Amino acid sequence: MYQVIARKYRPQSFDDILNQDHIKTTLRNAIAQNRIAHGYIFSGQRGTGKTTTARIIALCLNCEKGPTDKPCGVCASCIEIAAGGAVDVIEIDAASNRGINEMRELRENVRYQPARDRYKIFIIDEAHQITNEAFNALLKTIEEPPEWAVFILCTTESHKIPATIASRCQHFSFRSVDFHDLIGRMRQICTSEGVETDDETLAVLAQSGEGSVRDSLSALDQAIACCGNKLDAAQVRALLGAFGIDAMAQVTTALSAQDGGSMLALVGELERNGGSPQHFSRELSRYIRNLLVTKISGEDSRLVTASPAEKKELARIAGSFGEEDLTRYLQLSLDLFRDLQFSMQPRFHLEIGLLKMIQAGKLVPIEEALANLGSEPRAATPASAASRAASPVSAAPAPPRPSPFAAAQARPAPIASPPPPQSRPAAPAQVYAGPPSANDDWREKLQSGMLKAGLQFSADAMGQASAALVNNELLIAAPKQFQLDLGREEILAALKQIGHPTLRFKVVFGEVNPAAAAPAPRQVPKPVAQDESTGRALGHPEVQRFRELFGGEVRNVRNLKES
Repeated sequence: MYQVIARKYRPQSFDDILNQDHIKTTLRNAIAQNRIAHGYIFSGQRGTGKTTTARIIALCLNCEKGPTDKPCGVCASCIEIAAGGAVDVIEIDAASNRGINEMRELRENVRYQPARDRYKIFIIDEAHQITNEAFNALLKTIEEPPEWAVFILCTTESHKIPATIASRCQHFSFRSVDFHDLIGRMRQICTSEGVETDDETLAVLAQSGEGSVRDSLSALDQAIACCGNKLDAAQVRALLGAFGIDAMAQVTTALSAQDGGSMLALVGELERNGGSPQHFSRELSRYIRNLLVTKISGEDSRLVTASPAEKKELARIAGSFGEEDLTRYLQLSLDLFRDLQFSMQPRFHLEIGLLKMIQAGKLVPIEEALANLGSEPRAATPASAASRAASPVSAAPAPPRPSPFAAAQARPAPIASPPPPQSRPAAPAQVYAGPPSANDDWREKLQSGMLKAGLQFSADAMGQASAALVNNELLIAAPKQFQLDLGREEILAALKQIGHPTLRFKVVFGEVNPAAAAPAPRQVPKPVAQDESTGRALGHPEVQRFRELFGGEVRNVRNLKES
């Protein structure tokens, strides 16, 4: 009868156990020194060797050459224990024998000496399933058992073991198995089974186990049944429902290009192929986490469970993003995975979650936004937006954006306006001209500023236009033929020259009177009574600057010292 790989290659000695050196050393020394405890608790995630280690302890204690840390494996006791048929090694499944009656029966069984071996060993699997009443019935027996009894409690949830039980036992915590060691063990098994494979396929199988040897070997057994004696990575991924880097790279390509349409098309393709949104979001979180770790720790980091080729590809893709962006994407993907667990419309949640990630890529750090306050706004030109949308992830990676703190430290002085082209004369230092007034001749002022900036054609066009200040906004009307001469950059340059660099403005091309096209002025409340405190407050340069930037009216001025 066929025996699955996980059982066929089950460790039979301490040397065969993976990644539990701290436990193996302690147990070997205890056996060598004859310091064998009467109670042990083995805890850890599934498939890390808890029950297997308990059986190996039974082999070591009951071997004819023992107690020894290297059982012979050929005596009657070793053969029966390895086959699971030893009379004096009793395995109990606490998931189905969890009540007080079963524990009373076990307590009665402890009183009798072993039939043949030195020790009567009780291995209780899934021990956290035992009820509190059953634990209380077992309490005195575990505290003071006969000299021939050894209890080994195996559990995946050690926090559910009562403290009264845990304090009477030695606790060993099993760790998840290292990714590379797990690949090495599966490679040895494939060689023994005559199966051809490669590192990429073994990495896919190891990733599916998530640190569990049994889960990975079960996946290997399933892959051999599907592919035969030659394993293919693509077929194994399809069998296990895993997503490769090529599939996940479609997400990062859409994020890099800020393309929401590609994101929605990706969700549609997933839906047509019968994929699970929950599984996709889980794999996406893992993928973005690997990108972030690669970005921080480098391509050769052991924190990323992937094959060498996949690590190289992750490093290339991670170069297109900054640490802040990847951190934000990871948090959003984790939130999406959490929401999908309880969603009645998983497709809608997946779509909105992916679109949120695209919008998050457009955010600007608060330090940069504050630093740019009052300077020339950076408007994205259509050409730059098109080039950004057309650049796939496969292109040369863009340099990562520095963190806001690093940018603030590297900034020697407040951000100044960019210097004009060499064809124009250098602009003089900006001088703040005070709050703008609606009574000024703004057409003449703008024309003068354009002449100072060396914009002769723009100044001539401004002579054919009209300008007026309405509600702290400059409205400019000009004929259509002057659209190229009266652009945003030309008007900003003129405003800088006349001392109003942050004044809001609007340009209307056509035979339009700006005063007529302007909205009706708001009902302005009565001015504040001018006293000494009000005059000082309204005349303060910072107050004037604030009113120029944000508009509005001062309705009341109160002296805090007098209130």
